[in-house]
Amino acid sequence: MAEIVIKNLRKEFGDFVAVQSSSFTIEDGEFFMLLGPSGCGKTTTLRMIAGLELPSSGDIYIDGEEVGQKPASQRDIAFVFQMFALYPHMNVRKNISYPLVSQGMPRAAVREKVAEVSRILGIEDILDRPVGGLSGGDRQRVALGRAIVRNPKAFMMDEPLGALDAEFRERMAEELRALHDRMNATTVYVTHDQLEAMQMGDKIVVMNHGVIEQFGTPQDIYDKPATMFVADFIGSPPMNFLKFSGVVDTGSKAVQMGHVELPVPVLREAFDGDMAYGVRPEHIHLSDDAPYRASIDAVEYLGTTQILTLDTANGKIRARISSEQPARAGESVGLTFNGNTVTLFDRQSGRALRSELNAGVLPNG
Repeated sequence: MAEIVIKNLRKEFGDFVAVQSSSFTIEDGEFFMLLGPSGCGKTTTLRMIAGLELPSSGDIYIDGEEVGQKPASQRDIAFVFQMFALYPHMNVRKNISYPLVSQGMPRAAVREKVAEVSRILGIEDILDRPVGGLSGGDRQRVALGRAIVRNPKAFMMDEPLGALDAEFRERMAEELRALHDRMNATTVYVTHDQLEAMQMGDKIVVMNHGVIEQFGTPQDIYDKPATMFVADFIGSPPMNFLKFSGVVDTGSKAVQMGHVELPVPVLREAFDGDMAYGVRPEHIHLSDDAPYRASIDAVEYLGTTQILTLDTANGKIRARISSEQPARAGESVGLTFNGNTVTLFDRQSGRALRSELNAGVLPNG
Protein backbone atom coordinates (compact mmCIF):
# COMPACT_ATOMS: atom_id res chain seq x y z
CA MET A 1 0.00 0.00 0.00
CA ALA A 2 1.08 3.61 -0.43
CA GLU A 3 1.00 7.19 0.75
CA ILE A 4 -0.68 9.59 -1.70
CA VAL A 5 0.35 13.25 -1.73
CA ILE A 6 -1.66 15.90 -3.61
CA LYS A 7 -0.06 19.31 -4.21
CA ASN A 8 -1.90 22.30 -5.72
CA LEU A 9 -4.09 20.07 -7.88
CA ARG A 10 -6.25 21.95 -10.37
CA LYS A 11 -8.61 20.84 -13.15
CA GLU A 12 -10.19 23.07 -15.77
CA PHE A 13 -12.76 22.15 -18.40
CA GLY A 14 -12.58 25.13 -20.74
CA ASP A 15 -13.57 28.17 -18.66
CA PHE A 16 -14.99 26.01 -15.86
CA VAL A 17 -12.71 25.26 -12.92
CA ALA A 18 -13.78 21.92 -11.43
CA VAL A 19 -11.01 21.65 -8.80
CA GLN A 20 -9.10 24.63 -7.42
CA SER A 21 -5.57 24.25 -6.02
CA SER A 22 -6.24 21.25 -3.75
CA SER A 23 -3.50 19.98 -1.43
CA PHE A 24 -3.67 17.12 1.09
CA THR A 25 -1.92 13.90 2.10
CA ILE A 26 -3.47 10.44 2.32
CA GLU A 27 -1.44 8.36 4.74
CA ASP A 28 -0.41 4.79 3.97
CA GLY A 29 -3.24 2.47 5.03
CA GLU A 30 -5.76 5.27 5.57
CA PHE A 31 -9.47 5.17 4.70
CA PHE A 32 -9.83 8.61 3.14
CA MET A 33 -13.16 10.22 2.26
CA LEU A 34 -13.82 12.85 -0.41
CA LEU A 35 -17.15 14.33 0.69
CA GLY A 36 -19.42 16.99 -0.75
CA PRO A 37 -22.59 17.72 -2.74
CA SER A 38 -23.02 16.91 -6.43
CA GLY A 39 -20.73 18.97 -8.64
CA CYS A 40 -18.29 19.90 -5.87
CA GLY A 41 -15.24 18.32 -7.59
CA LYS A 42 -14.81 15.19 -5.47
CA THR A 43 -15.19 12.67 -8.31
CA THR A 44 -12.95 14.76 -10.59
CA THR A 45 -10.31 14.73 -7.83
CA LEU A 46 -10.60 10.95 -7.50
CA ARG A 47 -10.34 10.48 -11.26
CA MET A 48 -7.17 12.59 -11.36
CA ILE A 49 -5.61 10.49 -8.59
CA ALA A 50 -6.58 7.35 -10.49
CA GLY A 51 -5.29 8.63 -13.84
CA LEU A 52 -8.67 8.69 -15.57
CA GLU A 53 -8.36 12.50 -15.85
CA LEU A 54 -5.09 14.41 -16.22
CA PRO A 55 -4.74 17.53 -14.06
CA SER A 56 -4.46 20.98 -15.58
CA SER A 57 -1.71 21.68 -13.04
CA GLY A 58 -0.37 20.36 -9.77
CA ASP A 59 1.33 17.16 -8.65
CA ILE A 60 0.19 13.69 -7.60
CA TYR A 61 2.60 11.39 -5.75
CA ILE A 62 1.80 7.72 -5.17
CA ASP A 63 4.31 5.86 -3.02
CA GLY A 64 6.81 8.71 -3.55
CA GLU A 65 6.55 8.70 -7.37
CA GLU A 66 5.10 11.68 -9.27
CA VAL A 67 2.37 10.22 -11.50
CA GLY A 68 0.31 13.30 -12.46
CA GLN A 69 0.80 12.83 -16.20
CA LYS A 70 0.94 9.04 -16.25
CA PRO A 71 -2.02 6.96 -17.49
CA ALA A 72 -4.06 4.85 -15.08
CA SER A 73 -2.37 1.64 -16.28
CA GLN A 74 0.95 2.85 -14.85
CA ARG A 75 -0.31 3.83 -11.36
CA ASP A 76 -1.06 0.39 -9.87
CA ILE A 77 -4.45 1.33 -8.47
CA ALA A 78 -7.84 -0.44 -8.51
CA PHE A 79 -11.14 1.32 -9.18
CA VAL A 80 -14.58 0.36 -7.83
CA PHE A 81 -17.58 2.10 -9.44
CA GLN A 82 -21.12 2.70 -8.21
CA MET A 83 -22.63 0.60 -11.01
CA PHE A 84 -20.33 -2.41 -10.40
CA ALA A 85 -19.03 -2.56 -14.05
CA LEU A 86 -19.01 -6.37 -14.11
CA TYR A 87 -18.73 -8.49 -17.26
CA PRO A 88 -22.26 -9.92 -17.72
CA HIS A 89 -21.14 -12.85 -19.93
CA MET A 90 -18.77 -14.16 -17.23
CA ASN A 91 -19.56 -15.90 -13.97
CA VAL A 92 -18.31 -14.65 -10.60
CA ARG A 93 -15.06 -16.62 -10.71
CA LYS A 94 -14.12 -15.32 -14.16
CA ASN A 95 -15.00 -11.73 -13.23
CA ILE A 96 -12.70 -11.84 -10.22
CA SER A 97 -9.88 -13.63 -12.01
CA TYR A 98 -9.97 -11.47 -15.16
CA PRO A 99 -7.31 -8.91 -14.05
CA LEU A 100 -4.89 -11.74 -13.20
CA VAL A 101 -5.58 -13.69 -16.40
CA SER A 102 -5.05 -10.57 -18.51
CA GLN A 103 -1.64 -10.14 -16.83
CA GLY A 104 -0.66 -13.67 -17.80
CA MET A 105 -0.53 -15.08 -14.26
CA PRO A 106 -0.26 -18.92 -14.13
CA ARG A 107 -3.57 -20.73 -13.69
CA ALA A 108 -2.64 -22.30 -10.37
CA ALA A 109 -1.71 -18.89 -8.92
CA VAL A 110 -4.97 -17.41 -10.26
CA ARG A 111 -7.04 -20.15 -8.60
CA GLU A 112 -5.22 -19.58 -5.31
CA LYS A 113 -5.77 -15.81 -5.39
CA VAL A 114 -9.46 -16.13 -6.31
CA ALA A 115 -10.00 -18.63 -3.49
CA GLU A 116 -8.27 -16.30 -1.01
CA VAL A 117 -10.33 -13.25 -2.08
CA SER A 118 -13.61 -15.18 -2.09
CA ARG A 119 -12.94 -16.31 1.49
CA ILE A 120 -12.27 -12.72 2.59
CA LEU A 121 -15.52 -11.54 1.00
CA GLY A 122 -17.61 -14.57 1.96
CA ILE A 123 -18.63 -15.42 -1.61
CA GLU A 124 -17.17 -18.93 -2.02
CA ASP A 125 -20.66 -20.35 -2.60
CA ILE A 126 -21.44 -18.13 -5.62
CA LEU A 127 -18.17 -18.40 -7.58
CA ASP A 128 -19.75 -20.40 -10.41
CA ARG A 129 -22.97 -18.38 -10.64
CA PRO A 130 -23.63 -15.82 -13.40
CA VAL A 131 -23.40 -12.24 -12.14
CA GLY A 132 -26.72 -11.26 -13.73
CA GLY A 133 -28.80 -13.10 -11.13
CA LEU A 134 -26.97 -11.78 -8.06
CA SER A 135 -28.32 -9.31 -5.51
CA GLY A 136 -26.92 -5.80 -5.42
CA GLY A 137 -24.88 -6.60 -2.33
CA ASP A 138 -23.33 -9.72 -3.88
CA ARG A 139 -22.53 -7.88 -7.12
CA GLN A 140 -20.74 -5.20 -5.12
CA ARG A 141 -18.73 -7.91 -3.34
CA VAL A 142 -17.74 -9.34 -6.72
CA ALA A 143 -16.67 -5.89 -7.91
CA LEU A 144 -14.59 -5.51 -4.75
CA GLY A 145 -13.10 -8.95 -5.29
CA ARG A 146 -11.98 -8.03 -8.80
CA ALA A 147 -10.34 -4.89 -7.37
CA ILE A 148 -8.50 -6.44 -4.42
CA VAL A 149 -7.34 -9.61 -6.21
CA ARG A 150 -4.42 -7.68 -7.76
CA ASN A 151 -3.21 -6.32 -4.38
CA PRO A 152 -2.77 -2.79 -5.81
CA LYS A 153 -1.06 0.16 -4.10
CA ALA A 154 -4.39 1.92 -3.52
CA PHE A 155 -8.14 1.53 -4.03
CA MET A 156 -10.30 4.25 -5.60
CA MET A 157 -14.03 3.94 -4.83
CA ASP A 158 -16.58 6.22 -6.50
CA GLU A 159 -19.85 6.03 -4.50
CA PRO A 160 -19.70 2.21 -4.51
CA LEU A 161 -22.77 1.87 -2.27
CA GLY A 162 -24.91 4.45 -4.03
CA ALA A 163 -27.00 1.90 -5.95
CA LEU A 164 -27.92 -0.12 -2.85
CA ASP A 165 -30.97 0.37 -0.64
CA ALA A 166 -30.57 1.80 2.86
CA GLU A 167 -30.35 -1.54 4.69
CA PHE A 168 -27.75 -2.96 2.29
CA ARG A 169 -25.77 0.30 2.34
CA GLU A 170 -25.38 0.20 6.10
CA ARG A 171 -24.34 -3.45 6.06
CA MET A 172 -21.92 -3.00 3.16
CA ALA A 173 -20.41 0.10 4.79
CA GLU A 174 -19.55 -2.02 7.83
CA GLU A 175 -18.14 -4.77 5.60
CA LEU A 176 -16.06 -2.31 3.56
CA ARG A 177 -14.52 -0.79 6.66
CA ALA A 178 -13.78 -4.23 8.14
CA LEU A 179 -12.25 -5.35 4.82
CA HIS A 180 -10.08 -2.23 4.75
CA ASP A 181 -8.85 -2.89 8.29
CA ARG A 182 -7.98 -6.53 7.50
CA MET A 183 -6.02 -5.56 4.39
CA ASN A 184 -4.46 -2.37 5.81
CA ALA A 185 -5.30 -0.84 2.43
CA THR A 186 -4.95 2.75 1.28
CA THR A 187 -8.47 3.65 0.18
CA VAL A 188 -9.82 6.85 -1.39
CA TYR A 189 -13.61 6.90 -1.27
CA VAL A 190 -16.02 9.43 -2.83
CA THR A 191 -19.44 10.02 -1.28
CA HIS A 192 -22.11 12.69 -0.93
CA ASP A 193 -23.45 10.99 2.21
CA GLN A 194 -22.04 12.65 5.33
CA LEU A 195 -23.21 9.80 7.58
CA GLU A 196 -21.29 7.32 5.42
CA ALA A 197 -18.18 9.51 5.57
CA MET A 198 -18.37 9.92 9.34
CA GLN A 199 -18.97 6.19 9.88
CA MET A 200 -16.15 4.91 7.67
CA GLY A 201 -13.46 7.53 7.26
CA ASP A 202 -10.16 8.05 9.08
CA LYS A 203 -9.86 11.48 7.43
CA ILE A 204 -12.35 13.55 5.44
CA VAL A 205 -11.93 16.26 2.83
CA VAL A 206 -15.11 18.35 2.55
CA MET A 207 -15.39 20.01 -0.88
CA ASN A 208 -17.69 22.71 -2.24
CA HIS A 209 -17.54 24.34 -5.70
CA GLY A 210 -14.13 22.79 -6.35
CA VAL A 211 -12.63 24.15 -3.13
CA ILE A 212 -11.54 22.21 -0.04
CA GLU A 213 -13.58 23.68 2.81
CA GLN A 214 -11.97 21.53 5.50
CA PHE A 215 -9.63 18.55 5.89
CA GLY A 216 -9.40 16.53 9.10
CA THR A 217 -10.71 13.70 11.24
CA PRO A 218 -14.47 13.10 11.45
CA GLN A 219 -14.52 14.34 15.05
CA ASP A 220 -12.66 17.57 14.26
CA ILE A 221 -14.90 18.30 11.30
CA TYR A 222 -18.03 17.71 13.39
CA ASP A 223 -16.91 19.49 16.56
CA LYS A 224 -14.81 22.26 15.01
CA PRO A 225 -16.19 23.20 11.56
CA ALA A 226 -14.01 25.61 9.62
CA THR A 227 -16.89 27.18 7.69
CA MET A 228 -20.65 27.57 7.86
CA PHE A 229 -20.92 25.27 4.84
CA VAL A 230 -19.17 22.43 6.70
CA ALA A 231 -21.23 23.07 9.85
CA ASP A 232 -24.45 22.90 7.83
CA PHE A 233 -23.42 19.95 5.64
CA ILE A 234 -22.25 17.72 8.52
CA GLY A 235 -24.74 16.57 11.12
CA SER A 236 -28.36 15.46 11.21
CA PRO A 237 -29.90 17.82 12.12
CA PRO A 238 -27.08 20.19 11.12
CA MET A 239 -25.55 22.91 13.26
CA ASN A 240 -27.82 25.81 14.23
CA PHE A 241 -26.94 29.43 13.50
CA LEU A 242 -28.20 32.21 15.77
CA LYS A 243 -27.66 35.35 13.70
CA PHE A 244 -26.61 38.63 15.28
CA SER A 245 -24.34 41.64 14.74
CA GLY A 246 -21.82 43.15 17.09
CA VAL A 247 -18.22 43.46 18.20
CA VAL A 248 -16.03 40.85 19.87
CA ASP A 249 -12.50 41.35 21.19
CA THR A 250 -9.57 38.99 21.43
CA GLY A 251 -9.96 37.11 24.70
CA SER A 252 -13.76 37.46 24.82
CA LYS A 253 -15.60 34.63 26.60
CA ALA A 254 -19.13 35.78 25.74
CA VAL A 255 -21.10 37.61 23.07
CA GLN A 256 -23.99 40.01 23.51
CA MET A 257 -27.21 38.86 21.86
CA GLY A 258 -29.95 41.36 22.56
CA HIS A 259 -30.08 41.79 26.33
CA VAL A 260 -28.46 38.41 27.01
CA GLU A 261 -24.83 37.31 27.13
CA LEU A 262 -24.13 33.88 25.63
CA PRO A 263 -20.88 31.99 26.31
CA VAL A 264 -18.22 31.24 23.66
CA PRO A 265 -14.75 29.65 23.77
CA VAL A 266 -12.02 32.18 24.47
CA LEU A 267 -11.63 34.05 21.16
CA ARG A 268 -8.24 34.43 19.52
CA GLU A 269 -9.27 37.19 17.14
CA ALA A 270 -11.38 40.34 17.24
CA PHE A 271 -14.30 40.93 14.89
CA ASP A 272 -16.84 43.62 14.13
CA GLY A 273 -19.84 42.80 11.93
CA ASP A 274 -22.45 40.15 11.15
CA MET A 275 -21.90 36.89 12.99
CA ALA A 276 -23.53 33.51 13.54
CA TYR A 277 -23.51 31.68 16.87
CA GLY A 278 -23.07 28.05 15.80
CA VAL A 279 -24.30 25.32 18.13
CA ARG A 280 -25.12 21.66 17.55
CA PRO A 281 -28.69 20.49 18.43
CA GLU A 282 -27.44 18.14 21.17
CA HIS A 283 -25.57 21.01 22.87
CA ILE A 284 -28.74 23.04 23.50
CA HIS A 285 -30.31 22.53 26.95
CA LEU A 286 -33.68 23.60 28.35
CA SER A 287 -33.77 25.53 31.61
CA ASP A 288 -36.83 27.20 33.13
CA ASP A 289 -34.95 30.19 34.51
CA ALA A 290 -32.48 30.80 31.64
CA PRO A 291 -32.72 34.41 30.31
CA TYR A 292 -32.42 33.44 26.63
CA ARG A 293 -35.97 32.45 25.65
CA ALA A 294 -37.58 30.49 22.84
CA SER A 295 -40.99 29.05 22.01
CA ILE A 296 -41.42 25.43 20.94
CA ASP A 297 -42.90 25.28 17.45
CA ALA A 298 -42.83 21.48 16.98
CA VAL A 299 -41.77 18.26 18.71
CA GLU A 300 -40.50 15.26 16.72
CA TYR A 301 -40.35 12.01 18.73
CA LEU A 302 -37.45 9.69 17.79
CA GLY A 303 -37.55 7.03 20.48
CA THR A 304 -34.82 7.78 23.01
CA THR A 305 -34.54 11.40 21.86
CA GLN A 306 -36.80 14.11 20.49
CA ILE A 307 -36.08 17.01 18.14
CA LEU A 308 -37.53 20.39 19.11
CA THR A 309 -38.01 23.16 16.58
CA LEU A 310 -37.54 26.41 18.51
CA ASP A 311 -38.40 29.97 17.53
CA THR A 312 -35.94 32.53 18.95
CA ALA A 313 -35.36 36.23 18.45
CA ASN A 314 -32.32 35.29 16.34
CA GLY A 315 -33.97 32.71 14.10
CA LYS A 316 -35.36 29.17 14.19
CA ILE A 317 -33.14 26.44 15.61
CA ARG A 318 -33.46 22.75 16.47
CA ALA A 319 -32.52 21.01 19.73
CA ARG A 320 -32.03 17.31 20.44
CA ILE A 321 -33.08 16.39 23.99
CA SER A 322 -34.02 13.25 25.89
CA SER A 323 -37.52 11.91 25.25
CA GLU A 324 -37.97 11.73 29.01
CA GLN A 325 -37.81 15.52 29.28
CA PRO A 326 -41.29 17.11 29.00
CA ALA A 327 -41.72 19.40 25.98
CA ARG A 328 -44.93 20.56 24.30
CA ALA A 329 -45.56 22.70 21.24
CA GLY A 330 -46.47 26.25 22.23
CA GLU A 331 -44.41 26.27 25.43
CA SER A 332 -41.97 29.06 26.26
CA VAL A 333 -38.61 27.70 27.42
CA GLY A 334 -35.23 29.01 28.47
CA LEU A 335 -32.11 27.84 26.62
CA THR A 336 -28.58 27.37 27.90
CA PHE A 337 -25.40 26.72 25.92
CA ASN A 338 -21.98 25.33 26.79
CA GLY A 339 -19.49 27.87 25.42
CA ASN A 340 -16.86 25.16 24.85
CA THR A 341 -19.05 23.59 22.15
CA VAL A 342 -19.89 26.83 20.28
CA THR A 343 -18.32 28.12 17.05
CA LEU A 344 -18.62 31.77 16.01
CA PHE A 345 -18.75 32.53 12.29
CA ASP A 346 -18.26 35.59 10.11
CA ARG A 347 -21.56 35.49 8.20
CA GLN A 348 -20.19 37.34 5.17
CA SER A 349 -17.24 35.03 4.46
CA GLY A 350 -18.73 31.98 6.20
CA ARG A 351 -15.44 31.24 7.96
CA ALA A 352 -15.15 30.32 11.64
CA LEU A 353 -13.55 32.84 13.98
CA ARG A 354 -10.45 31.48 15.71
CA SER A 355 -10.90 30.41 19.31
CA GLU A 356 -9.50 28.03 21.89
CA LEU A 357 -11.93 25.40 20.57
CA ASN A 358 -10.60 25.31 17.02
CA ALA A 359 -7.05 26.65 17.41
CA GLY A 360 -5.49 23.36 16.33
CA VAL A 361 -7.82 22.89 13.36
CA LEU A 362 -8.16 26.22 11.54
CA PRO A 363 -5.26 27.66 9.50
CA ASN A 364 -3.10 30.04 11.52
CA GLY A 365 -5.04 29.02 14.60
